[in-house]
Amino acid sequence: MTGSAHLPLLFLDIDGPLIPFGGPPERYPTYPLRGPGGAVDALGADLHPLLSRIDPEYGPRLAALPCEIVWATTWMDDANDCVAPLLGLPRLPVVDWPEPTAWEAREEWRGARGLHWKTRALVDQAGGRPFVWVDDEITDIDRRWVGAHHTGPALLHRVDPRRGLTEADFIVLDDWLRAVTD
Repeated sequence: MTGSAHLPLLFLDIDGPLIPFGGPPERYPTYPLRGPGGAVDALGADLHPLLSRIDPEYGPRLAALPCEIVWATTWMDDANDCVAPLLGLPRLPVVDWPEPTAWEAREEWRGARGLHWKTRALVDQAGGRPFVWVDDEITDIDRRWVGAHHTGPALLHRVDPRRGLTEADFIVLDDWLRAVTD
């Protein structure tokens, strides 16, 4: 992991938090997709129609948070190619998900029924640093596991996938991050 080791990490999922889903398409606002230089990119919607659901205002809001943002998504490095430019964000680090067989081999991870497949890897990648995990699939099982296995502060923040990130979510994230950086 690169970046500022003194800042908390913000592990950010895309589907749900940045791209709301779960209802009829007309329910979601759409935003013009902007390419390099701010020009409208008509091809972007054809390549991935849900990208137009990403609110470009998320970018400045995320960039203003006192943290190091890390993509924690199955989009992997495609997040840097497709999503970061829409938000005006630079290329960000990406969680390198281990193979499930490596997880299963670890004795302390056996028997964690209901634990999200990302949870262990995020705790490992955090390496004791404070972190926030923003996802739409977080449960109390994940919170308990992180509480028992992570040595630093952690906030597992579940976002409603039908709405994506909201003003209330940004307030919670900003307040928590500022509290752990003070």
